[in-house]
Amino acid sequence: MTTDPKLSEWEELLDFDRRHLWHPYTSMINPLPVYGVESAEGVRIRLADGRELIDGMASWWSVIHGYSHPRLVGALQDQAASLSHVMFGGLGHKPAVELGRRLVDLTPAGLDKVFFCDSGSVAVEVAMKMALQYHHARGNKDKHQFATIRSGYHGDTFHAMSVCDPVTGMHHLFSGVLPRYHFVPRPESSFGGPWDGDEMQPLRKLLADTHRSLCALILEPIVQGAGGMRFYHPRYLQEVRDLCDHYDVLLICDEIATGFGRSGKMFASEHSQVVPDILCLGKALTGGMLSLAATLSTDEVARTISAAEPGVFMHGPTFMANPLACRVASESIDLLLESGWRQLVANIEQCLEQGLQPCCSLDQVADVRCLGAIGVVELHKPVSLASMQKRFVDRGVWVRPFGTLVYVMPPYCIAAADLDHLCRAVVEVVALEN
Repeated sequence: MTTDPKLSEWEELLDFDRRHLWHPYTSMINPLPVYGVESAEGVRIRLADGRELIDGMASWWSVIHGYSHPRLVGALQDQAASLSHVMFGGLGHKPAVELGRRLVDLTPAGLDKVFFCDSGSVAVEVAMKMALQYHHARGNKDKHQFATIRSGYHGDTFHAMSVCDPVTGMHHLFSGVLPRYHFVPRPESSFGGPWDGDEMQPLRKLLADTHRSLCALILEPIVQGAGGMRFYHPRYLQEVRDLCDHYDVLLICDEIATGFGRSGKMFASEHSQVVPDILCLGKALTGGMLSLAATLSTDEVARTISAAEPGVFMHGPTFMANPLACRVASESIDLLLESGWRQLVANIEQCLEQGLQPCCSLDQVADVRCLGAIGVVELHKPVSLASMQKRFVDRGVWVRPFGTLVYVMPPYCIAAADLDHLCRAVVEVVALEN
């Protein structure tokens, strides 16, 4: 029987949670275990029962500076005291302008127009609508299809689901009602490995056959996230850019997961020195403090849309350019640029390569791969999420696997000792899998 009033309160909270709150990808009949969080600071999540967990997930790629960073907290509090929100229709404010300037300066040259939105999935929706409206404005009304590559993931909203991998993208249930678009095999030439030019043939043929109906090709540059956690050869993206230019198809790069240094470059497309026509950003944009995303486009895309009927881009979220989120995002970008992030990420990559290497000798492991601040252990069989999650918590770390993948992407500020502890926990837990 619980005697600690604080724990008793948490038992009531978590009981309500089990009965009423729907968590991501879980059941309301037999929900996955939920661990109550009291607070978080730096790279540590403090549970209600007093245990502390080293965060290996950066809360799904976003908390790059760690939790409760004083500069981000200060920016949020300062902004809340003057302007927490105002509609962006017909009104503007300093935090949006300052963030827009930073994004135009930071992103690859040519991406000069910024559309703020609420989340990564919405950024993808906006990008796809931009591509459709762009070609419509040019009189190409037949160009309304999209192409993408297998093992991709672009979000959970309706149209974003249509360009996620039909199997690994987790949305096969909706396949009968989603728009049917074009998929080509995923790139097999790995990052750092030899390049096989023959693997461009499926995409080359698809574009040659269907370009009159294609408005855009969307992909995650270099790093495929929740659809497979794979790292592919930079040459592939260069070839994609050339093909899109040749066949008058826009290139959309979804950098929601990879933006702001995660792959070792500020944006993963920089590994290929490729500039997309439309760029999607999110997750780490605010350092994980608030939900905010942005879709950037070239001047050509923006002007073409604006020059034709109806003369405007047809999208406008209620909380677009929220001042709190914009102010924190600007502070997060400044903090990143001042942090020596390239060296921090390079150090993490080296530690992950060394720390996860023992997994290579385990029979249950199919592959171990690292790039930037991303470490992946791929198993032959899907894991039991609930039991594996508990093993990680028992070892004082927070890692949330899915499917056959056990992966980590820690905050950039993680200390070497904490990263070593995290890697040892991964090796130990994976070794227990049958």
